[in-house]
Amino acid sequence: MRGPGRWWRRKSTPAKVETYTRWSFHLITATEVGVIGVTVFGQVEPRLASWLFLMVCVHAAVCVVTAARSLDWVRGSRPQPVRLLCGLGAVTSVIAITALVIVDHGPADNDVGIAAGGVFGGVLTYGSGIIALGVRKRRRVLAIVGGFAAGAGAVSLLLGAPVAAALSASLAVLLGAGAVALTSVFSVWLLNAVYELDEARETRARLAVAEERLRFGRDLHDVIGRNMAVIALKSELAVQLARRERPEAVDQMIEVQRVAQESQREVRDVVRGYREIDLGIELTGAQGVLTAAGIACEVRGETAGLPGEVQSALGWVVRETATNVLRHGNAGRCEVGIQVLEGRVVLTVENDGASDVPPGGRGSGLAGLRERLAAVDGTLEAGRVRKGVFRVVAEVPLAVSEVPVSEVTA
Repeated sequence: MRGPGRWWRRKSTPAKVETYTRWSFHLITATEVGVIGVTVFGQVEPRLASWLFLMVCVHAAVCVVTAARSLDWVRGSRPQPVRLLCGLGAVTSVIAITALVIVDHGPADNDVGIAAGGVFGGVLTYGSGIIALGVRKRRRVLAIVGGFAAGAGAVSLLLGAPVAAALSASLAVLLGAGAVALTSVFSVWLLNAVYELDEARETRARLAVAEERLRFGRDLHDVIGRNMAVIALKSELAVQLARRERPEAVDQMIEVQRVAQESQREVRDVVRGYREIDLGIELTGAQGVLTAAGIACEVRGETAGLPGEVQSALGWVVRETATNVLRHGNAGRCEVGIQVLEGRVVLTVENDGASDVPPGGRGSGLAGLRERLAAVDGTLEAGRVRKGVFRVVAEVPLAVSEVPVSEVTA
């Protein structure tokens, strides 16, 4: 069981829902064979039972193929299976009429009527419900269910059935087909909703990254743009003074040098401010985002009094791990803990969505975190600690020596 279990755990949540939906409809068609087809053998003589069973099996097989192709169309991987839907409707009608003919013109046996009547109502119920999978508008679904129900009553009357029996057949098909069609419509809605939520989650993560890049670009533009304009103006003035052999040209070039050095310092400040993150704000933000995504997030420990360098380093860990939890989309719980142990600050992030995380935590994001922490003498460990649970542990010494910005990996 380790192989199938691992195959299931590696699927994303939307993929799991899709797999569950597909196999649900396969099982529904299997119940058609089990409930309707198999039971006829205990009701009529073997030869007629075999024919009825064969008709049910053919109908179930067409239903399986139609359901699979319809779900492919729902997910956008195939065009709408119009011919297959029409074919299922035709097969359903032919088998239902054949069963009704057996009821009215077959052997005068009550058991034959029960068996053939069960096939008549069953194929109409399952057929119309499966056809609803490949139809997008609700009005068309209602039209399909109502059409099969009305057709069942009309054909019964044409073949000489009493009015009461025809109305009963029509009502039975309406209720049964309506139930299966409602299941189909709801399953399609749920599957699409899960995929849309997953796409929205990924979009939100990308927007957060884009917003941070815009902020950084804006800050750099404000600093560099102004100073570059001053440098260009001073340089042009120095050129004009030098051509006139004026001694003031030297003063202007000294001023250009000063502005350039000032620009370099301001760029360092901007980059340092971009890299230095408030750990408390990151924890609050991560908790809010995870909670909004339906993931229970608990934060334990205090960040007050921690050095700025420590908060900056661990803030990146919180940001990256929260993004990973959202991206993999399998977690239902996430716990974040902060402790100070023997001069080192330990940050632990644990979630139960380990099925989609690379074994051993060898993702590029975690590799980047290791490089960041190594620059401040910190360490990072990541991996599965037990079945379905992934843990990231980051340690940073309280006394962190300042590292030049150019040596910190972006």
